[in-house]
This record gives sequence, C-alpha cells and structure tokens, in this order.
Amino acid sequence: MAGYFAELSVAIVDTDVIAREIVVAGSDALQQIRLSFGEEVINEGSLDRADPARRKQLENILHPLIRKAAFEQAEAANGPYVMIVVPLLFESPMKAAMDRILVVDCSEQTQLTRLLARDKEGESQANRIIAAQASRADRLSIADDVISNDDGLAATRDAVKVLHSQYLKFAEDKSSH
Repeated sequence: MAGYFAELSVAIVDTDVIAREIVVAGSDALQQIRLSFGEEVINEGSLDRADPARRKQLENILHPLIRKAAFEQAEAANGPYVMIVVPLLFESPMKAAMDRILVVDCSEQTQLTRLLARDKEGESQANRIIAAQASRADRLSIADDVISNDDGLAATRDAVKVLHSQYLKFAEDKSSH
C-alpha cells in the first residue's frame, strides 16, 4: 500500500524497516538487548522475535528507538506530506502524534490467508499471531481514513489516488495556516 503512495512521490517512513535496521548485527540496540537478556534472544547475530515471553521487554527497548528514528526521518523528508507506516499503530503511542490515520483493512479471512502465504506458518500459529494484535474493530476505531485491501489491486490503487488528492489538500491547508 505504501508503495502506491511512494509512486505518487510521497515520502514514506516505514517503522518495520527501521526496526530491522536498529537490530542488525553489531548495532548498539542489539548490544543493549544482548546485555539485558543474554545471548538466548540473539539468532545468527540478529534479534530473534519469536519469543513472546520477552517481546514486551524488547519492545520497551526498541520502540523508543524506532519512534525517534521515524520522527527524525519524517522531519528530514521532502514533499507536501509524509506517510509513516506503523503496522501496529493501535498498540503504539505514536498514534497521538499523527495528523491523520489511514487504516488498510481487509477481512479476517483475507488476513489469515495472506499471513499463511507470507510467513509459511501453520494455521494455529497464524491465528495466534492475529490474536496477539489489535482487533480489526480496534484498528478501525482509530482510523480517519480506510482503504479496503480486499477488492483487488486496481481498486486499491484508485483509493490511494483519491486519498492522495485529499492529503495534498490537507497539507496545503495546514501550511497556509
């Protein structure tokens, strides 16, 4: 989805990319995690995110670093507006800093099918991953804008173009005040 906005010359800041970058082998964050939790959370030199018992503790270390990097990148970006991609925004304090929140929505069945295809997980593991995230209703409750991702690429691309026009207008109105 963000790729469609990028095609329209929108600056994109992706917190998933930042999260992977800050825990690469040899990074300060990975060293801090190693010191805090020991070698058992490290997998082949990078962070092993599979341990749910430690995930919250790890988030307390990582999320402030991710937020800081995201806002620094957004500040440095050029263009009338910046899109910050935060897959778990509902659970994040970052939502309070956003001018608008766009939720890309799909049915639960579509979400499950895509997760199974993407991660090659078994269905029970995929359902646990989905259950650990905010519900669809919760995500929709914080949305200023919603794009359905169930209707095919052409419909999604058209919805992005419509929102992009609206966001350009919002950015113009904001800069004139």
